[in-house]
Amino acid sequence: MTHTAHTPASSPRPVRRKTTLSPDGLTGRARRARTEPMAVRPLRDGRYVVETDGGTYVVDVDARTCTCPDHAIRHARCKHLRRVAIEITRGEVPPPGRRSATCAVCGDETFVPMDARGPQLCRDHEHHPGDLVHDRETGSLLVVTRAIERRADETPTETGTLVSEYESNAHYGDHEPVFEAVYLGSLPADAGLADLGHLRAYRFPTSRLSRVERGFVGARSVGEPIARA
Repeated sequence: MTHTAHTPASSPRPVRRKTTLSPDGLTGRARRARTEPMAVRPLRDGRYVVETDGGTYVVDVDARTCTCPDHAIRHARCKHLRRVAIEITRGEVPPPGRRSATCAVCGDETFVPMDARGPQLCRDHEHHPGDLVHDRETGSLLVVTRAIERRADETPTETGTLVSEYESNAHYGDHEPVFEAVYLGSLPADAGLADLGHLRAYRFPTSRLSRVERGFVGARSVGEPIARA
């Protein structure tokens, strides 16, 4: 099967500019948080810089503080705190404790833990232990056992050959993280998550596996037979 290799976008993200949002019929600070031009930028320490036409302030969402006079003097939940909360909810900026990263498959922005290492994936392309997946090359069904968290061109198989060097993986990105999975037919009828690590697993680049059902094994009760496709 021919499958176009996924190459993430490599161009830098544009600089965030001040924007406005719909007022949504609100009044007071809630309205100003949406209608006044602001640019929100996350900092490495989990706080946010908010640039406005009237000044630049630092917001700490966890501590619920802002360096603006409205908060410092009146101890109010100022428009800057509100704007940061709005942009976090909208997915415009990462929540505290997370940072922006580029999905290794599609190149879209995603939010990951601050200490995350190696190639990262967005929600549409990540896999979890227990997920039922489809092998694009063979049509087989497998169950994911674990994430390797290394690139396909850095990860050997049990024979010592790099995952990226297998002919059947030629159409998938060398930069993609690797997942281990077991063939559905090899699972005992009463298998649970704890059993997956004891079965013979094979390694695949991320985009070779397409998700069929999240939590396929973990969602079942112990002793409940696995439905065979």
